[in-house]
Amino acid sequence: MPFYLFLHLTIMKTFHFKTFLACLSLIYIVLISGCSDDKKEKNKATPISHTLLDSKVTSNDKQKFEETFENQCVDRELKNSPNPDYDKARFSKACACIATFMMKDLTAIESEKFLIEHENAQSLTIKYENAAYHCLQQKTPHTPAHLFSKP
Repeated sequence: MPFYLFLHLTIMKTFHFKTFLACLSLIYIVLISGCSDDKKEKNKATPISHTLLDSKVTSNDKQKFEETFENQCVDRELKNSPNPDYDKARFSKACACIATFMMKDLTAIESEKFLIEHENAQSLTIKYENAAYHCLQQKTPHTPAHLFSKP
């Protein structure tokens, strides 16, 4: 009988198998951590270009963004509309308000992503939700019917 089989049977009789695996894994952890390299490499970060962050959006880009966003908004809302002819005026007014609200604090990066790359940045989605809440809350709520009380 080889020595490792004898050792294995002896260990199995005296220890539980889970305890043996826990001890063995602890030994491996100590050996692996002891073999680590003591020399720490400096993290070489690539410099970030701040040209788009610092640049201002031109008024021409803002107007183009506003028109494009308003048209996309109206088209998106009219897709699900049962009566597009009637709803177009209502949707265009709401979408114009949303586009104007978003245009106020538009950044150069968002403008480039939307106009050139035809992508919506996450910040534009957040601004859209904020603008939609702002513009749609301007409507006066309907007064409830007074069935049992005097108005």
